[in-house]
Amino acid sequence: MKSKLAIYTKYILIGAFCAGVSGCGDDVGKVSLGLFTTKDVVIDARKDPKIAGVTCHISRVEADLDFADPSDMSIACRQTGPILPQDIDSIDKSKNGEVVFKESLSILFKSLKVRRIYDAQNQTLLYLSYSTKETEGSHKHALSSVPLFGTQAWGGSSKANN
Repeated sequence: MKSKLAIYTKYILIGAFCAGVSGCGDDVGKVSLGLFTTKDVVIDARKDPKIAGVTCHISRVEADLDFADPSDMSIACRQTGPILPQDIDSIDKSKNGEVVFKESLSILFKSLKVRRIYDAQNQTLLYLSYSTKETEGSHKHALSSVPLFGTQAWGGSSKANN
């Protein structure tokens, strides 16, 4: 069993990262994976910082008493409010998109990232969640999409409509 100092250090570092860098979202659920395990499925809700009308729910396995959480995750993003043309104008429209959420998963440089990519042809926002590690990447990822159909942003940006 790991020492209490090591366990406290993990939580202090994660807490400092969440408070200082990105905020860890709102915990909306936590489900134990069994009576004899220290692993739980944690569900966080995150609002897109540039598109307030989109909320993403991210589920991941949290391994208490362990220095490295597993890379498994799932994401579901939905329209939860208005999406405006000026919201679309404000985002990165490159093929790489932009990181909209980042959370440390371990003290060993592993993090969960969510990247927003704009699919202009289909007028859809794509949200890709994946884990990274400084020494090697991870092949584990999940994808969710939010179509702009039915929103005020459908049909182009506010710059194109002026």
